[in-house]
Amino acid sequence: MIDEEKQQDRDPNSTGETPEGSPMASENPPAPANSNGSADWELELARAYQSAQADRPPANAPGPTVTGSSTNSPTADAAESLKKELAQATDEKEALKTQLQAASAQLEELKNQNLRLAADFDNFRRRTQKEKEELDLQARCLTIKPLLPVIDNFERARSHIKPQTDGEMNIHKSYQSVYKQMVDSLKQIGVSPMRPEGEQFDPNLHEALLSEPTDEHEEGTIIQELERGYILGDRVLRHAKVKVAAAGLSVVASDENPDSSES
Repeated sequence: MIDEEKQQDRDPNSTGETPEGSPMASENPPAPANSNGSADWELELARAYQSAQADRPPANAPGPTVTGSSTNSPTADAAESLKKELAQATDEKEALKTQLQAASAQLEELKNQNLRLAADFDNFRRRTQKEKEELDLQARCLTIKPLLPVIDNFERARSHIKPQTDGEMNIHKSYQSVYKQMVDSLKQIGVSPMRPEGEQFDPNLHEALLSEPTDEHEEGTIIQELERGYILGDRVLRHAKVKVAAAGLSVVASDENPDSSES
């Protein structure tokens, strides 16, 4: 009995069971401690060393470089490159924005210059047209004024000459036809005679030669036209010479007219 227990203590694997707490037997148990076992362990160490050397990258192979405490990885390089491109794009954007503002200001200035030029040209055109009309009116006035006395003579002849015979009547009709032709020509170019009788005196149109006190007309009323006036458009060619009514004399009552005193 004692021998069986010793046998079990010596060979625990003899029963085919593994005691609890004892480690599992490895598939490759270590070689016995003899000279051949030492050689095998050295061979295994040499193989492990060669395997480690094969897995290690060569010294000149590309890879992360450790400098101090910072490490430059491909991700960090890409981020740095993106930062530089973003900064460059921002600078370009600011430059383009500045150029756009300058171009907008220049365009606004050109618009203002165009508006000023258009306004100046319009004013020049109006001023030139007005000056042209004024010169044309002055030329017509200078041409027509010398003809007005001729028309006056025709009118005096018509009012004073009384033809007695057929020959005189023919002569009268002939120069009156010339007078009518002249008057029609003046009307075509815008000349019209004044008709001041019965109107109020206007120093811009009339020239008072005589004044007559009267109670029949209001003071300042034109009684008679002594020389006809003419206008061309809005311009006076010649002022009309007229006789103007003045204030009438008040009637003083006398003894010869008792009725007037009683009244």
